[in-house]
Amino acid sequence: MSDRSDIRICFIGDSFVNGTGDPECLGWPGRVCVAAGYQGYNVTYYNLGIRRETSADIRDRWHQEVERRLPESCDRRVVFSFGVNDTTLENGKPRVEFRESLANARQILTQAQRSLPVLMVGPAPVGDAEQNQRIQALSVRLAELCQELGVPFLEILGPLQASVVWIAEAIANDGAHPRAAGYEELAGLVRGWSAWRNWFPARG
Repeated sequence: MSDRSDIRICFIGDSFVNGTGDPECLGWPGRVCVAAGYQGYNVTYYNLGIRRETSADIRDRWHQEVERRLPESCDRRVVFSFGVNDTTLENGKPRVEFRESLANARQILTQAQRSLPVLMVGPAPVGDAEQNQRIQALSVRLAELCQELGVPFLEILGPLQASVVWIAEAIANDGAHPRAAGYEELAGLVRGWSAWRNWFPARG
């Protein structure tokens, strides 16, 4: 039986989950878990974001990593976010083809939701307009897949493309990753998301 007072969350994904570029070394997962702690929740979070990883890389590693960190005795939860690296061009073509990205996501989410509460945060924009078009196409299909599977999905591409802070920080930094203020904007989107709020209802 799980201990509801011992919440443990694995955030699994790429450099945007890792928080690459954030001088405060929190990224958005750290920030949303800090906020949950201020609400009075006892949260242990594991940041399992790895730079440059694609959906194929995450498909191959996520289950073993979660098993090591989320014993059945605790309140276990998982948040996935990936896709940007799939759309990066190498030798003139995406690192992971569109259909394969969706197949990987289906396999990951289907397996995860058999035993765990699962959320998915969509892929973020970068400083390159052409890549953002590919990210947009993937984000739309990931949202459709999540709806089909019954996994809550947060679309962040549109709000962050409209964010002066996110885009400016990404361009000034390395062309893709923001710094602290950009990650705070993304964390705000997650904190305001109904599916996340359902995990951490207000106490009082």
